[in-house]
Amino acid sequence: MPHCYSQLTLADRRRLLHLRERKVSVSEIGRQLGRHRSTIYRELKRNTFHDREFPEYSGYYSGIANDISKERRRRLRKLRRHPQLRELVIDRLKARWSPEQIAGRLLADRVSPVRVCQETIYRFIYGKEDYALELYRNLPEGRRRRRRRGSRKPRDGLIPFDCRISQRPDCIDDRSQFGHWEGDLLIFRRELGEANVTSLVERKSRYTVMIKNRSRHSRPIMDKIIDAFSPLPAFARQSFTFDRGTEFRGFRALEDGIGARSWFCDPNSPWQKGAVENTNKRIRRFMPGDTDLSNVAQQQLVDLAHHLNSLPRKCLGYKTPAEVFMAHLRECG
Repeated sequence: MPHCYSQLTLADRRRLLHLRERKVSVSEIGRQLGRHRSTIYRELKRNTFHDREFPEYSGYYSGIANDISKERRRRLRKLRRHPQLRELVIDRLKARWSPEQIAGRLLADRVSPVRVCQETIYRFIYGKEDYALELYRNLPEGRRRRRRRGSRKPRDGLIPFDCRISQRPDCIDDRSQFGHWEGDLLIFRRELGEANVTSLVERKSRYTVMIKNRSRHSRPIMDKIIDAFSPLPAFARQSFTFDRGTEFRGFRALEDGIGARSWFCDPNSPWQKGAVENTNKRIRRFMPGDTDLSNVAQQQLVDLAHHLNSLPRKCLGYKTPAEVFMAHLRECG
């Protein structure tokens, strides 16, 4: 993936159409275009032409898809093209109305003939041209966190191309294989020390492992993962998917120590490891950000992980992660 995201061009869409006509898979199309497969799925979903009168003419056409994309981007600039609507939105924001309230009230009162949705207002607030107005300061505290984080660049240079998530096999993505894990780091308040917790989740069974660390140095974190997973058979620890935090840059140690491959999400894309992100929210119920880890022993983390693994999950047919995990160990062993 490039450092800065660029929109698909007409040439990209023509090549996409050509590959689609050849029945090439979405993952392979993404690889040849240098894009993540989710970008291709989104392009096909949003820019496919639908003809209600003649359904047989519906489909993805590169020229029409390019026009649909341009029209969508043009609509997002409506607050700059309609000064009166722009001033009305600014006045409501300064009166501490939320974008949802502004969009809903404009639709209910029909004050303006031009419709505007809440996402358009958010894009206006955080757009490059209008960010200097600092309208985000009028939003509720939770929404202010959406603001741009300055000029921080994603950590892209440390990750080899063959370790990026776009190269990960499809069988891992659809959770059809056992033994593929996602990992993340749970950080707590700095004034309480540098201690943190590594959370690891098996993608198919949602089985959770929690490991306490003294710092964010990469090699000690990797060594503890190796120690925790060494007792498992090789088929139960085939790969790990991480984000691009520097604490995971020692990933080669996993391959040398236990023979496990490592994959890395695209920059600023935590949703690509959704299983561990969901588990982190569950862990935070018991260990909020102000938890002092100096008072928490590793055994307490093991007990918490056991509790999480003993809860029935709807996605598992109301079986527990522990039951599913042990069943796969017996089946594959």
